[in-house]
Amino acid sequence: MQALKYARAASVDEAVQMLRDGGPTAKVLAGGTDIIVLARERRRKVELFVDIKHIPETTGISYDSSNGLTIGAATPLYQIYGNSDVVRHYSALAQASHVIGGTAIQGRASLGGNLANSGPAGDSIPAQMALNGTALIAGPNGRREVPIVDFCTGPGQNVLGADEFIVSLHFPHPAAHSGSAWERFIPRNEMDIAVCNSATYLVLNGDVVTEARIALGAVGPKVFMVPTDALVGKPLTDETIAAAGEAAKATATPIDDMRGSVKQRKHLSDVLTQRTIRAAAERARG
Repeated sequence: MQALKYARAASVDEAVQMLRDGGPTAKVLAGGTDIIVLARERRRKVELFVDIKHIPETTGISYDSSNGLTIGAATPLYQIYGNSDVVRHYSALAQASHVIGGTAIQGRASLGGNLANSGPAGDSIPAQMALNGTALIAGPNGRREVPIVDFCTGPGQNVLGADEFIVSLHFPHPAAHSGSAWERFIPRNEMDIAVCNSATYLVLNGDVVTEARIALGAVGPKVFMVPTDALVGKPLTDETIAAAGEAAKATATPIDDMRGSVKQRKHLSDVLTQRTIRAAAERARG
C-alpha cells in the first residue's frame, strides 16, 4: 500500500477544494472497494483520499412519484436493494446492486463508485442507463448534470474533469405499464466479473411496445445502448423479441479474453437481451 493521507469532507464545496489542493494524486473515497485495491497494487498513484461518505448529499435515498428517485453517490449498495421503493419501481437497479461483490463489499460499495470506475463490465451501469439516469457532478466550475448514457467514454474513462466527482444519481419515475430487468452471465456462481450483462426498460400499451431502452455491458469498450427499432411501435411477440436479441448481437463488439470468447459473448448478448425483455414485460403487465 502506498503512503497516503486521508481527509473527510463535510460538504460538496469542501470536497472540491480538498481535491484541488491535493492535485492529480487526490482521489475521491466513496465506497473505496475499487480505488483502495488499485492503490494497494500501485496501479494508481494516490497520495490523498478525500472521503465524501459524510456529506449529506452523497448518501441516502429519496423517492416520490413526482420527482423520481435520487441516490447519493456514496450510498452503500445494501441500502439500495433493501429499499422497497427501489425494488418496486426500479427492479433492474435493485437486481444489479444485489450482485456486486459479496455482503461485506455491499456494505461499502456504491452506484456512484461503480459508475465512476467506468469499467466496461460494470454491473450497475447497464441498469443505470436503461433507467435513463442522470449523474449530478460537482467541481471547481460548479455543478452540472450528465446523462449516464454519455458518462463513460472508454475503458475506465469518463467525462469527469479535474477535481470533479459524482454527488448523486437521479432516475425519473417509471411510466405507467412499464417494467425493467437486469441479468448477467458469469463463469462462477458469485463475486465474478460479468462475461455479459444486460438491462431493459419497457413501456407497454396493451401488447404494443411504446418505449424501450436496452443496455449491454462487457461486450464492448464501454457499456452501450442497443437499437430498439425491432421493438418500439410493434406488438411484443416472440419474433420481435428475437429481432431485438439479434440487434444486440449485431451491436456487440466483444474481445476474446480469459473470461469468454467473442463467439460466446455475441451469443450471450442475444440471450440476455431476450431474457431481460421478457422479464421487464412481465413486470410491466403485472
